[in-house]
Amino acid sequence: MNVLLKAALWMTGAIASFSFMAIGGRELSQEYDTFEIMLYRSLVGVIIVVSIITAQNRWAELRFDQFGRHLLRNFFHFTGQNLWFFAVSVIPLAQVFALEFTSPIWVAILAPFVLGEKMTRMRGFAAVLGFVGVLIVTRPSLDTFEIGTAIAACAAIFFALTNMLTKRMTRDNSVASILFFLTTIQLVFGLISAGYDGAIALPTGQSLPYLLLVGASGLMAHFCLTNALSIAPATIVVPMDFARLPVIAIVAMLLYNEPLEIWIFVGAVVIFTANYLNIWTETRKRP
Repeated sequence: MNVLLKAALWMTGAIASFSFMAIGGRELSQEYDTFEIMLYRSLVGVIIVVSIITAQNRWAELRFDQFGRHLLRNFFHFTGQNLWFFAVSVIPLAQVFALEFTSPIWVAILAPFVLGEKMTRMRGFAAVLGFVGVLIVTRPSLDTFEIGTAIAACAAIFFALTNMLTKRMTRDNSVASILFFLTTIQLVFGLISAGYDGAIALPTGQSLPYLLLVGASGLMAHFCLTNALSIAPATIVVPMDFARLPVIAIVAMLLYNEPLEIWIFVGAVVIFTANYLNIWTETRKRP
C-alpha cells in the first residue's frame, strides 16, 4: 500500500478521535476543570495501554533510557491539551480547530531544525496558504477578540512541538513505548495539577461516559497520529488533519446549534488546496 495512503488512513482515525474528544470535553467542561479532565483522560489511557502491552507481552519495548525525551514531549502536550480543552469550552468548536490548524505552519518552520527535514519552497508556500485559509475561517479582529481565541492559538504551538518530538522519537521508539509514557507521565501531571488545591471532582453517573469517551478517543487519536508520523514526514501528515474543520463544523451545528458559516467552507477549500499541493509535490518526488 502506498505510504501516503497508509498515512491518510491513520489520519482518518485521528480525525474521528479528536472530534469525539472535543465533544466529550465540551460536555465535561460544566463540571470539571481542564486539569481534572486531563487526569481522568490519562487514567483511562493508562488502563488501556497497560492492558494491551501486558496482553501482547511488549514490556521489553519500553525505552526508559529516553525518559528525558518522553518527559519533555509530554510536558509540551500536557500544556497544549489543557489550553485546548479550555478553548473548547469557551469558543465555537470550528474556530478551535481552525486555530489549531496553524500547527502545520510551526511544523514546517521547525521540522528542518528538529527533524532534519528539508524546507522546500512548496512546503513553505503550502504552509502560508493554509494559514490564509485559517484566517478566512476565523476572520480575527480587535472587536471580536476573545481570550479563548488566543488560548487556542497558543495550544497550536505546543501541539507543533509535540508533533516534532513524536516524529523524532518514532525513529527508535515503538508505538507501545510512546503511548505508555504518554499516559503515565500525563497521569502524574494531571494528578499534581488537579489535586494541588486538595479537591478533585469525582466521576458521576452522568459524566462517566464522557470521561471514558475522552480517555479512549484521546488515546486512539495519538495511536493513529503516531503511526502516521512513523511512516510519513511531519509536514505531510499534519496538514491531513485539516479535514477535521468541515467535520467538526457540521457536528457543532447539529449538537450545539453553532452557526454553519460559508466562510468556514471557503477557508476549508483554501486549506485543502494547500494540503493537496503539498502531497502532490511530495508524491512526484517518489519513484
